[in-house]
Amino acid sequence: MARITSDKAASGVTGNLLASDTTGAAATMAAPFGHALVQVADRNPRVLGLTADLGKYTDLHVFAERFPERFLQIGMAEQNLIGVAAGLARTGFTPFATTYCVFATRRAYDFIAIGAALGKANVKIIAGLPGLTTGYGGTHQGIEDLALMRSVPNLVVIDPCDATEIAQVVPAIAAYEGPVYMRLLRGQVPVVLDPAGYRFEIGKARLLHEGADVALLSTGLMTGRALEARNLLAREKIQAAVLHVSTLKPFDREGVLNLLGRVKAVVTAENHVITGGLASAVADAVADAGLSIRLKRVGIPDCFCESGSIPYLVKRYHLDADSIAAAARSVLQ
Repeated sequence: MARITSDKAASGVTGNLLASDTTGAAATMAAPFGHALVQVADRNPRVLGLTADLGKYTDLHVFAERFPERFLQIGMAEQNLIGVAAGLARTGFTPFATTYCVFATRRAYDFIAIGAALGKANVKIIAGLPGLTTGYGGTHQGIEDLALMRSVPNLVVIDPCDATEIAQVVPAIAAYEGPVYMRLLRGQVPVVLDPAGYRFEIGKARLLHEGADVALLSTGLMTGRALEARNLLAREKIQAAVLHVSTLKPFDREGVLNLLGRVKAVVTAENHVITGGLASAVADAVADAGLSIRLKRVGIPDCFCESGSIPYLVKRYHLDADSIAAAARSVLQ
């Protein structure tokens, strides 16, 4: 298969611009998505890689270097990216299409809904710069993408925690027949979950720690911060459970309700606006089940965020471990 255009950004190393936040990480892994996709493509010749001029900035350059004949550079045309991917899926390919969250969900929403989801096309949309993982302000910060994608029927929605989970998500969604939206952490990605013990499964939340006092429910990179918050609370003799909910759709209601049936003080933590994402999914499940809980939401408020360094923005919008721990103390009062 010939490339549509050349892609100068598809070779070399991951671009330094807009890199993942590795603050406090004990270990990192380079380009876990790109390397996992190469491993999948080694086994499945129908896997293709497509991008909208962002190969180097979504770790797809790793795939492009290994499989240049299976790499398509669509250019800065996100609607075309999804349309082409949906067409390729109709002919039996498994296309992985990469761009940024804001470009996929804002510019190409109709193409995702109709081209991919309506007919259950086997398209995998890989979206970089989720939430506050870039300091470039409202034009580049994908703060509402989970809400938009959760509302689309037939679409699986995943927000991985770290390099360990990304490496497991890629083969899982390649094997899944249907459209998937996955948030991407790129470049040097922290390793939070133990590769030897953690196992990802579509639609399943994972209880990382038990705790009788408060339940911390988190998704994406916020799970690393929830684990830090648990350690902070343990110093105060507060026992916190940590439930990692990487699949936002289909939502693991059973797993969530099983925990919240035992622990009534609850904090949700997400790298996303607090409306339409994890907190809303938890509240919906609790309301449907008729449970009574006390809930605090940690996430981005109803605003477009400032530009600035990642550490500044994390503190500014209270997405750090200290803020999760403070929410836990508050819900326990």
